[in-house]
Amino acid sequence: MTGFVTADRGIGEFAVVDAVPEFVVVVFAAVTHLADPWFLFGLLALGYWFASDRVSAAPRRAGATAIAVVTCAYAVVALGKAWFAVPRPPGAMGPADVPVWLPGALSAWYEAQVLSDGFGFPSGHATGGAAAYGALALLYDRTWTQRRRLLVAAAVALAVAASRVVIEVHFLVDVLAGVLVGGTVVGGALWLAGDSRFRGWWGRRRHALDGGVAPTTALDPLPVFLLAAILSLLAAGVALAAGDTGEVVEAGIGIATGVGGALGWLLVDGDEPPVSARVAAPALLATGGLWVGAYAVSSSFLVTVSATTAAVAVVIALPALPALTVRE
Repeated sequence: MTGFVTADRGIGEFAVVDAVPEFVVVVFAAVTHLADPWFLFGLLALGYWFASDRVSAAPRRAGATAIAVVTCAYAVVALGKAWFAVPRPPGAMGPADVPVWLPGALSAWYEAQVLSDGFGFPSGHATGGAAAYGALALLYDRTWTQRRRLLVAAAVALAVAASRVVIEVHFLVDVLAGVLVGGTVVGGALWLAGDSRFRGWWGRRRHALDGGVAPTTALDPLPVFLLAAILSLLAAGVALAAGDTGEVVEAGIGIATGVGGALGWLLVDGDEPPVSARVAAPALLATGGLWVGAYAVSSSFLVTVSATTAAVAVVIALPALPALTVRE
């Protein structure tokens, strides 16, 4: 499939980027953090734990579904990168052209943003940003109007996509494909989760017959988590066949996140109240420590995947923890 998406897929976009002032490039290097996986999953986890019925009719279902949607989006990215296996732009390989006026600490940060390895199509940041902010706009449906939420989501997603081109770690086609994939995943995943807005004429009619009950009240993220695990498994198979070790690891993390999310959701009813800070604080430390420890200490693929599965399961099951403790 590399004939369909080639290594030389630029259309002259970097000639334009090279004319952009250094200060603007530095700003876009910061904007790209808005779709870093750690930032997105942290944001989604906090929304899942703490959102109240002032932002969604079913905040726990909405939050878990948003996490499942983004997990599914990253699974599609892993499959796409393993399948097409095309490199990033030459500028992403280095050396980095760091502005001389940046302080030392910021110089190291900037260099880390503008250098990137791995495959380039589609853009994971563009896909994840479109999926995450699109899902948030649709699922947290009691904040502003839907039109305003979607406009803000589109603005953030497009800013992130542009940032990947401005810092020259992706070609324009990579981010355009990413935004398209992210938006498509949102629609498909919400359909799978049972959102009546994506179930065609019958879904909209059923929504009307139910008296206009918010579509988030019927969401079930379980099949979306399972789909993410299946897609990640396919990505792992493709990467393994090609001998791409790094992509196998990325796919394994996707499998773990999908399976962990599914296991955690099996313990949740979906109508739990927001998580209290005294429960969330130690849980955040425990799950964060588990993730960091798995990646920093262990060189075992199995240990990394197992730790990720456990951490995600705890994140999703946390709203049910007080009830489960009382039950026991």
